[in-house]
Amino acid sequence: MCDYRQMPPRQAARCGFAFACWMLMCGGPALPIAAWAGPFAPAAGQAGSTAVPATSPAIVAWATGFEDLVRGPLDIANPMGGNASFGTGDLALGPSVSGSFDVVSLGDGGRITLTFDQPLRDGPGYDLAVFENSFSDTFLELAFVEVSSNGTDFFRFPAVSLTPTDTQIGPFDALDPTNLHNLAGKYRGGFGTPFDLADLAGVSPLLDTSSVTHVRIVDVVGSINPMLGTLDSMNQLVNDPYPTAFSSGGFDLEAVAALHVVPEPSSWALGLLGALGWLVLARRR
Repeated sequence: MCDYRQMPPRQAARCGFAFACWMLMCGGPALPIAAWAGPFAPAAGQAGSTAVPATSPAIVAWATGFEDLVRGPLDIANPMGGNASFGTGDLALGPSVSGSFDVVSLGDGGRITLTFDQPLRDGPGYDLAVFENSFSDTFLELAFVEVSSNGTDFFRFPAVSLTPTDTQIGPFDALDPTNLHNLAGKYRGGFGTPFDLADLAGVSPLLDTSSVTHVRIVDVVGSINPMLGTLDSMNQLVNDPYPTAFSSGGFDLEAVAALHVVPEPSSWALGLLGALGWLVLARRR
């Protein structure tokens, strides 16, 4: 009898139909839609969902560079047990590809910073979207999202997790997406979790929401042990799959999309500036 619960879901996925067996026959994460009871947006494809499809015409750019990749341990309770190692930072660049293994796994509390050819800006509605590669609406690995206008000072979107913390979410247990807000990984692969820079307007004079140059993704340590776990903006522990002590443990970043960017100067504007400069020089002669 198969028991894919004993292997990482991404390893099971490489077995093709074996992953479907794990999900449908061997007790993989499942949560009936009728059971979704939280106040936040539901899973991709459901009425009221805020999921951003990877093919959305609202996407105007993708991350083009990365820096400060710091892998977290396989299990924060065993820091000598090695770090996550699946993927490389460059695999998080460019467009999201649904079902892709082109991800970088962060491990417990790991992080990575993404950069763009043009700065992001606060526009109408959501301004960026973060893509994970979950194969399920309920097997969700979460991360905090932070932004910076100078690459040094980062500010975190106010995340909220209403998942009960009386029982630990196990490595392959289900999460209810309607209990999650401003946490990357809320949606399955192929659908990004959106973020609105307006949420951070006025948070600090060091952040210019009209010119965001860096986006940092920080893995949530989902342990409900207060000595190990991480807190949301309400100082509540975030309960997500833990432990995930394998090479692809922690948040698996696939891509970061920009929905609003600072426009490049148009060719006519550049020409006008050049003409003005020529006139200034001519008058000085």
